Amino acid sequence: MSTAHVVGAGLAGLASALSLAERGWQVALYEAGPAAGGRCRSYFDRGLGCRIDNGNHLLLSGNSSAMAYLDQIGARHTLSGSGEAHFPFIDLGSAERWTVSPSMGRIPWWITRRRTRIPGTRLRDYACLLRLRRVRGDATVATLLGGSALYRRLIEPLAVAALNTRPEHALARLLARVVADTLLLGGAFCVPSFPRTGLSESLVDPAVTWLRTRGHRLFFSRRVAALQISDDRVVGAETADGPLALANGDVMVLAVPPWVAATLLPGLTAPDRFESILNIHFVARTKLGPAGFIGLIGGTAEWIFAKSGVVSVTVSAANHMVDETSEAIAGKVWGDVRRVLDLPEPMPPVRVLKERRATIAATAEQEQRRPGHRTRLANLALAGDWTDTGLPGTIESAIRSGRHAASVLPAA
Repeated sequence: MSTAHVVGAGLAGLASALSLAERGWQVALYEAGPAAGGRCRSYFDRGLGCRIDNGNHLLLSGNSSAMAYLDQIGARHTLSGSGEAHFPFIDLGSAERWTVSPSMGRIPWWITRRRTRIPGTRLRDYACLLRLRRVRGDATVATLLGGSALYRRLIEPLAVAALNTRPEHALARLLARVVADTLLLGGAFCVPSFPRTGLSESLVDPAVTWLRTRGHRLFFSRRVAALQISDDRVVGAETADGPLALANGDVMVLAVPPWVAATLLPGLTAPDRFESILNIHFVARTKLGPAGFIGLIGGTAEWIFAKSGVVSVTVSAANHMVDETSEAIAGKVWGDVRRVLDLPEPMPPVRVLKERRATIAATAEQEQRRPGHRTRLANLALAGDWTDTGLPGTIESAIRSGRHAASVLPAA
């Protein structure tokens, strides 16, 4: 049987491997690190004495690729959430609290009533969202939608979270794709959920188990250092454990970061500017209501998640902060956390995780550098949230890219 070689065991690589296996391929998965998951995984932090995620991620019911992936590996039941389209917020400047609760159907009845609209907004403010249906070219989020209370209290935090780029620079058409799949379809497509135990337990470990129990091979701590190319095909690779030869009918998916892909595939145009994300984990017990999270307006932090024994905070589009010391970052964020959750003064044990190249910058320049899934080599495809998925660098984008990469390769 011919083999599909998948290089990289992040979510894009796992999604590719699963899709290729379903299409009849025998899969061999190679990961440079000691475990699968890439930028979406959990681990035990000895300093904190507990298990934490390396990032905070919300999945929405409208994330069709992510939900199909979870169904395939039998892990949708591992998600937690209120089961309703509720997004609580607090404005740290005014101390106002509100919850965005989109109507379940396509007609947005929630914006027609003052008591369910976002405080300070008027009905006509929401008409700007319709511009996202017609956006073309390289307009930024701030240029297209900025200037209202709705922008500050909903659009800006949504854009920063989804695009991981400041709205002054972020492409509005990327936000349009996210909103088209969720908010504009109604609350039924906006129900948030997150892993009940951890990212690995929901998104990674079940996929690894699915592959192993079906006889597919997984190789960890095996870096692919170079590709051997002949007659417009990949014919082999150099790995940490020696050379790897590809048989005539074999195919390969490169599901690695763009800077690695550009090294392995000379001549590849790939994104080369990135945005950071900071995730700060405090050992603290608290509750945040049924939603389990809250969005912050006007603070250093943007989202606070209450998990089992841990309060986790995310700062997206964090290039402006990433070079500060961990102590300085934790101190700034703890002030927001204390105000929102009414926690005591002493800062508890904390871990600051810096992901310097968390996603590509969601700008016009970088969008032009995103390659498609097909390559000039007949048996090689590309996967990753940095490829041309039409979405920003999200879990949905990574999983969708893996499924698309598998689909452009020949059948087994």
